[in-house]
Amino acid sequence: MPPIPAGAARPSLVARAAQTPLERVMARLDAAAAAAAAVARPLRLDGAAPPAEPNDTVATGFPSLDRLLGGGLRAGDLVVIGGDVGSGKSALALALALRAASGGRADDPGERAGAGGGDRAGDGSRAGNVAFFSGEMTVERVVERALAIEGRARVDDLRRGVLADEAARGAVGAGALRLRDASLDIESLPHGGADALADTLRRTLDLRLAVVDPIEALATGGRGRDEEIATATGRLKALALELATPIVVTAQLPRLERGRADLRPRLDDFGALGAIAQHADVVLALFREEMYAAGAPGVEGATELLALKNRNGTTGYVDLYFYKQWMRFEDMIEG
Repeated sequence: MPPIPAGAARPSLVARAAQTPLERVMARLDAAAAAAAAVARPLRLDGAAPPAEPNDTVATGFPSLDRLLGGGLRAGDLVVIGGDVGSGKSALALALALRAASGGRADDPGERAGAGGGDRAGDGSRAGNVAFFSGEMTVERVVERALAIEGRARVDDLRRGVLADEAARGAVGAGALRLRDASLDIESLPHGGADALADTLRRTLDLRLAVVDPIEALATGGRGRDEEIATATGRLKALALELATPIVVTAQLPRLERGRADLRPRLDDFGALGAIAQHADVVLALFREEMYAAGAPGVEGATELLALKNRNGTTGYVDLYFYKQWMRFEDMIEG
């Protein structure tokens, strides 16, 4: 953030506390723009609206994934997203939350201008409220990532408050408006494990989808880590059924053997005493070949999202593309 000009009033702690995380991030960008010319990328419009979803289904906004899952995420389902360290689990989970909060759409401002809590998407389905809980980042950091995804801007540029030109600043501003209007609540994961999370979700009105990043943050340290994660997995599945809401969680792959020939994740890689393979309705796993074959032609950004388990449908995979500089996944059929 640029230094405060001489004679300018320094914002008080009280005034800062009164701002939302989104307002603080945008205030930092405003301050940088006042001090120097800003830079960003032009907003690119892509992706068509998916077909109408069943009443008990939440569209992910990734058409290929929605087709594989029979329309999207089903009410009462526990969905686990796994992947190697740095594969983009948190980025994909946040992307699902953003698109679901906007009625299952990619970031087309013309289609989403009216999205908001309780509004209906263009296909007639209810957007509802989406809750995203982070156990690894502050709310403000998650909002920065959300702005990077929505505005196609580098997270580092947003953190420094340095954007390049008015066109790209407009893209970030449009993204901020969509975030403001979307029915998405971003919160820190409450202390107290799965029980505390359950209490919070039960108080959330019109809950349409809950996302937890990561499930390991629900371990309270009272028992062995695998045992705690296994217990949390079972409780989250029971909670999804109780609330009739899909719950998405990210998970690490502690049993991934790096010496094997094929590093695509398997169900056994999730560990947790087999609880994820047992309790989850859908298990998705990210595989980005560029992480293991750096410099190989044609692999940059290419991502396989594998459905290792699908209790009510088929398994398989869909092709995504990962824009690492924006922390953004896109369905290959959107391009």
